Amino acid sequence: MGSLSLIVGGIAMAAMLMSQPCAAQTYPSKPIRIVVPFVAGGSSDIVARSVAARMQTTIGQNVVVENRPGANGAIAAEFVMRSPPDGYTIMVGSIGTFAINSALYPKLPYDPLKDLEPLTLAVTTPNVLVANTKFPASSVKELIAYARKNPGKLTYASSGTGSSDHLSAELFKLQTGTFGVHIPYRGGAAAMADLMGGNVDVSFQNLGAAMPHIKSGRLKALAVTSEARRSQLPETPTMIEQGVPGFVVTSWQAFMGPKGMPRDVVARLSSELVAALNSAEVRTRFGQQGFDIVADKPESFADFQRKEIARWREVVQKKGLTPE
Repeated sequence: MGSLSLIVGGIAMAAMLMSQPCAAQTYPSKPIRIVVPFVAGGSSDIVARSVAARMQTTIGQNVVVENRPGANGAIAAEFVMRSPPDGYTIMVGSIGTFAINSALYPKLPYDPLKDLEPLTLAVTTPNVLVANTKFPASSVKELIAYARKNPGKLTYASSGTGSSDHLSAELFKLQTGTFGVHIPYRGGAAAMADLMGGNVDVSFQNLGAAMPHIKSGRLKALAVTSEARRSQLPETPTMIEQGVPGFVVTSWQAFMGPKGMPRDVVARLSSELVAALNSAEVRTRFGQQGFDIVADKPESFADFQRKEIARWREVVQKKGLTPE
């Protein structure tokens, strides 16, 4: 009976151990990848790298950033959508990737609501209308006058068709009765590089990404798209102040993963992302660049995202905008 008791006891112990999560398998047990749908240097990239650097000091694993630009985020979003829903591949994307695309593209290869899992709304930021330093206009009034005097000559860059900076320009043209040639790029950094090189005239770029180039004097700021002036650019008036009523556009960056991730993994990831966003060093850096940190829960972001998709679908339909 003694031997039998030992055998039974051993089986019971083994069953108990098997029912408990193995330490080696506890999430995360390997590096986490954050996919960025644009080239390095833009707002999505800045958010991803800042959060990754902070997050890996607390999560116990490396957090690597991978840029997969193209199609205003659709290439990266489809890649993440098709990745295993295990929490090791997530992405940070913009208002274009997670909201405007679904309103603008009738055959989008992913559905931001059905195919991706909300983690947190990271930051919001207004856009800023910037021009290359050789462009003759230094205010919205002068820009409108230039566009009307030189029909078809004005060029404006965007981080991609369907991005917030693209739609900001479309709204500007509609509200001011002006025309400009749209030059889409594979991200805000690429757009600003050509802008600083004098190859395009103007662009509506996220305040956070454009700030360093404005401060260095490589770009000049004409207006911000917020309701009030920003502390980072106190001398730069709003679009409303310069005679474009109701012109308010707020861009945002958020984290999502593949649909179907385990709820405990979603909770852990969301918690780690929120903690990284609220850390002192990230808050300081983002504040200097014009980002307003949100860092909410997945449920709050999901509700916000649904409202944003509905809002931009209405704008696209009313303005008759189509992919270029």
